[in-house]
Amino acid sequence: MNQRIRIKLKSYDHNLVDKSAEKIVKTVKSTGAVVSGPIPLPTHKKIYTVNRSTFVNKKSREQFQLDTYKRLMDVYNSSSKTIDALMKLELPSGVEVEIKV
Repeated sequence: MNQRIRIKLKSYDHNLVDKSAEKIVKTVKSTGAVVSGPIPLPTHKKIYTVNRSTFVNKKSREQFQLDTYKRLMDVYNSSSKTIDALMKLELPSGVEVEIKV
């Protein structure tokens, strides 16, 4: 199998993304495949503005920011052993993983 596997990780916590990326790199390298990455992608920032008061003070507002951290990895020279190891890998619940073959 000389195909590329692209893995995208997304999370609201940058520590979870980095630890998950380390785990994936460690398991893929143990099977003998080549990994390029993790490449940090731009952080997506979503800002919410909310009124502090419901009725009187219109100018008094509060802002909240939600950051989405992303990492990208490519796996080359993968075998069926590599794919099995990736499927059995346990990752934290706050990380979204997208795998494209």
